[in-house]
Amino acid sequence: MGSTQRSTLSTNVAGLVDGSSAREQVSYIDNLPVYVKELIAGGAAGAFAKTAVAPLERIKILLQTRTEGFHSLGVHQSLKKLLKHEGFMGFYKGNGASVIRIVPYAALHYMTYEQYRSWILNNYPTLGSGAHIDLLAGAASGGTAVLCTYPLDLARTRLAYQVVDTRRTFEYGTKGFQSQTAYKGIKDVLFSVYKEGGVHGLYRGVGPTLIGILPYAGLKFYIYEELKRHVPEEYDNSIAMRLSCGALAGLFGQTFTYPLDVVRRQMQVGKQLHSVQGNAGYKNTLEGLSTIIRNQGWRQLFAGLSINYIKIVPSVAIGFTAYDTMKFWLRVPPRQKSQPTSTA
Repeated sequence: MGSTQRSTLSTNVAGLVDGSSAREQVSYIDNLPVYVKELIAGGAAGAFAKTAVAPLERIKILLQTRTEGFHSLGVHQSLKKLLKHEGFMGFYKGNGASVIRIVPYAALHYMTYEQYRSWILNNYPTLGSGAHIDLLAGAASGGTAVLCTYPLDLARTRLAYQVVDTRRTFEYGTKGFQSQTAYKGIKDVLFSVYKEGGVHGLYRGVGPTLIGILPYAGLKFYIYEELKRHVPEEYDNSIAMRLSCGALAGLFGQTFTYPLDVVRRQMQVGKQLHSVQGNAGYKNTLEGLSTIIRNQGWRQLFAGLSINYIKIVPSVAIGFTAYDTMKFWLRVPPRQKSQPTSTA
């Protein structure tokens, strides 16, 4: 028995010395299909970025939906008020649904972007290989990811919208808070919404989401890749460079599409918002935009934009940087670079 153990130990030590164990691990990673590596890299990047900015995301939703007791407060005061009445974990309320949504969303978003991009370059050479390919691939991948994960985004929004005084010290506005439906978790939200409106209810607000995500996702990838193309070659692998390019990409992309995000949030919270503010539901995106401008003023279309800037800068920057880093660790082959379209 002792000789068998010694033989096994000797074999393991020999494997470590000659690197066979490491080679087996390398071989396993290298044998994974490229699209699987892209899914893993995208999902990990999305989860990391979303968790990093969860407190700011919660405040942004409260400001966008004009939640009782928060709509007239600034970012700092809202953070203090939320900490007082819900504690530290209040900052991450709805983050579970957010992460559960963002992992498949980001995984699909990044992977389908790479696949759409390769498909366009291989099948439509007449389109060239400029940055407009990133714009098209990014828009298509954003729409695909939204359609596959939208019910989880709706659940995250409804959980983040409700404010319950877990410390029982909330005196001002208590009636407004208690009148809102209290959801217990993701499953409860999905079940309740489906019971009320079926599949259509689970996709309430998907119209403005798609209208907003197509240009946003396209611009985000377009700006990021275009900025990287102008970076000197010696800085290609710089973390600071990727963070800067990602931040600017998210900043510009979000500014142009933010009003649609506000309409989407107000459509998602649906009856919760209408029971508190006495408004009728929006039938479509255009009606939502016009109603908000008429009843709440055009400034409401940009409510929470300042905090969104604070959130978007680190979120998109971390997302792109983490994705590129994960692709490097997973040894994803370099993809074909898009070049500026040349003129005759």
